[in-house]
Amino acid sequence: MGERIKKNTVLSCLIIFGILILVHGLEAIVVRTDETILGENFINKIFGIIIIFIVLDLLKWRPGDIGFKGEKIRRSLGFGVFLGLATYIVAYCIEIIILRSRGSDVSFGLFTTGFSLTGETTMHAGIGFVLLCIVFNVINVIMEEGAFRGLFNRLIRLDHSPKYALLFQALLFGMWHIVTPLHNLVDKDIDFGAFVGLSVGYFILAGLMAIKWGLLYRMTGNLYTGMADHFFNNCVGTNLLHVITDGGVDELMIVRVVIAQLLSFALVLAISRKTKGNPDF
Repeated sequence: MGERIKKNTVLSCLIIFGILILVHGLEAIVVRTDETILGENFINKIFGIIIIFIVLDLLKWRPGDIGFKGEKIRRSLGFGVFLGLATYIVAYCIEIIILRSRGSDVSFGLFTTGFSLTGETTMHAGIGFVLLCIVFNVINVIMEEGAFRGLFNRLIRLDHSPKYALLFQALLFGMWHIVTPLHNLVDKDIDFGAFVGLSVGYFILAGLMAIKWGLLYRMTGNLYTGMADHFFNNCVGTNLLHVITDGGVDELMIVRVVIAQLLSFALVLAISRKTKGNPDF
């Protein structure tokens, strides 16, 4: 079975991705665990982690073969946290400047919400929800980085160039995130025109983030830096630390996220070009 997977890596990745996104879509649109007290679609992430390890077993690979290595963990995690922290400080500052220029009073709030393209969120306060948010985001980054930057990237590199693998996993990661605007379309929160616009924008942003995290994998030889930056973006930048004004909560969240991601993408790209990355990855 493992040799069949390696025989046509693109087709194998597309089949695995198809299974993953089917479960993702069913959970988001049918099961809707994000609308329960847990406030998060997590079943597809646990399922994805199981699929990753099943495929690794079929290929006779170890977790370290796709980037879950045992060395330089703290250093890599530290670099990822620093990248997320530095870029989000800038992003929050710009967001506050824009809001205050409009005459808004600005304050911060620490509570959990889910990411929303339409601005409709459910807020949960309390340490229990904060801890759940952290746990679910850890599960999320293990699955998404393990699947896209790890498994898919490693498989495609068996018979394609590193650049092709980098762009291929970014393409799949962009498609993965179209489930969110599709959910909004099904719920009639947006019309078809808005769905197309949001899908294109989300696809491009997620694709850029995937390229950035893929470059971090090439630079470090492991997934931990990308995981830490990914975690910071999701957990802190969108789920926990919120900007409150008279008009509501996180009026400019999408602006904040875009600024942080474009800035970090530019920094990682510049570092990657300077260092030439790791030729083995």
